Amino acid sequence: MTRASRKAYGVKGAPYAFLLPATILFLLFFALPIGYAIWLSFHKVKVSGLGLGSGARKEVWAGPENYTDALTDSELVDGALRVLGYGCIVVPVMLGLALVFALMLDSDKVRLAPFTRLAIFLPYAIPGVVAALLWGFLYLPDVSPFFHVLEKLSLPQPDLLDGGPLYLALSNIAVWGGTGFNMIVIYTSLQAIPAEVYEAAKLDGATPLQIALRIKIPMVAPSLVLTFFFSIIATLQVFSEPTTLKPLTNSVSTTWSPLMKVYQDAFGKGDIHAAAAQATIIALATLLLSFGFLRAANRRHKREAAR
Repeated sequence: MTRASRKAYGVKGAPYAFLLPATILFLLFFALPIGYAIWLSFHKVKVSGLGLGSGARKEVWAGPENYTDALTDSELVDGALRVLGYGCIVVPVMLGLALVFALMLDSDKVRLAPFTRLAIFLPYAIPGVVAALLWGFLYLPDVSPFFHVLEKLSLPQPDLLDGGPLYLALSNIAVWGGTGFNMIVIYTSLQAIPAEVYEAAKLDGATPLQIALRIKIPMVAPSLVLTFFFSIIATLQVFSEPTTLKPLTNSVSTTWSPLMKVYQDAFGKGDIHAAAAQATIIALATLLLSFGFLRAANRRHKREAAR
């Protein structure tokens, strides 16, 4: 190999050399664990006799048995329905508030914009467990200062950790923590819109409300799609909030959400094979919902671009 050919080969191989560390990390900490979880999901432990002694417990091929059991597990199905109701509250409220805050901060008349942006975004920087503990303290009637004020005013004191209000209590934690991140994404997209677009609209006599509804919101639609996509994934993976509030109320079971069911089966019952099957189903459901939503959004975008 000549010097020129070696130099050309080195130039062509440079991108792969830069990608190699990221590829290795991806394979070790992402692809390999996923592959191992899928492998576990197709196996089970077979117990012989009393399960004592060496060889009494063997890992054998189970085929789709774990998946069949997971899909017919009432606890997993009930958890999925609870998360569906939780998501119907969290996603629209969180994205609606994020959009409103972003539009308000993008207004020419806003004051103290840097401080306001930081104040809205700051809850996102607080870990989910800490946020759940904070709100759990405020939800408990015995220690909450709000319930103390309601008692002094002789007003009703609702139990936010029981029944229907529990969904609102959990949703409030997610909305409080996630609105700031989504607001920043939408606000950044608004800042990228050329000022000439607003000036032309004002010359045509458009009001600030009309500019917001007919120009700003349509032009930040890709950001809304992105934040909706992230919100759906976060909703399907809800775990920290109900797990943290569980010691405070009997209304939150150990299998309140699908991920809590996976955790309980894996570490509570010690059945990692059933837990792996359930985790795989949750991952596939998340993938299908995300892919379906993105495909529908892209199809709509292409139809609007063709007009």
